[in-house]
Amino acid sequence: MDIIQQIQQLLVQQFTGTITLTSMLLSLVSAFVIALYIVLVYRRTYNGVVMSKSFALLLVLLAMVTSLAVRTISSNLALSLGMVGALSIVRYRTAVKDPLDTGFIFWAIMAGIMAGIGLYLIAIISSLLLGVLFMVIFGVEIKRSVQYLLIVRYEASAHDLVIAALKKLPKQSLRNKHLVGNTVELTLDVQLAVGQDHLIDPIKAVRGVESVNLVSYQQDYGL
Repeated sequence: MDIIQQIQQLLVQQFTGTITLTSMLLSLVSAFVIALYIVLVYRRTYNGVVMSKSFALLLVLLAMVTSLAVRTISSNLALSLGMVGALSIVRYRTAVKDPLDTGFIFWAIMAGIMAGIGLYLIAIISSLLLGVLFMVIFGVEIKRSVQYLLIVRYEASAHDLVIAALKKLPKQSLRNKHLVGNTVELTLDVQLAVGQDHLIDPIKAVRGVESVNLVSYQQDYGL
């Protein structure tokens, strides 16, 4: 019985405290500063065509709201249980297109949690290290080969010349072959390093080739 009472007292002590305006402002400002850094890392490592400004603003808002929520519920056990119950019925149906966006969302939430419980210095230092390490990994990965779809449309009489030109690419494999009358359309998986898209220029120079398209997840190239 004494052990149960001691556990209850420990739990009550963990959730009893006063919320001051200074502590709220410190949590809010530190979360805001870290969120700006997260947005900076997101902008530097974004691979898409057009970056969503609303998503960048979401990261800032998410960190600040999380810090205020954690700061609030850490002062009252009953309030924390009630907020957990309220948040459990909320459903988020917006699909996240890029898996990396999910990582940035979790990063903003964790920064808000650390700022909310008062770990300001740890939150700032850990976020700085995380951002630097991520940009280093991003810089290494971006130099490696990228997977593309190569779509070549040509006349059937130029088939041998097109195949000979395709064999000069570093890595390529046939995915689909479509025949319509006297026209052939090939879809291939190719791997090219950044800046090597000029390797497909000789294919376009083959007589009888109508179009050459190099398609990636981020952007399309048409020749």
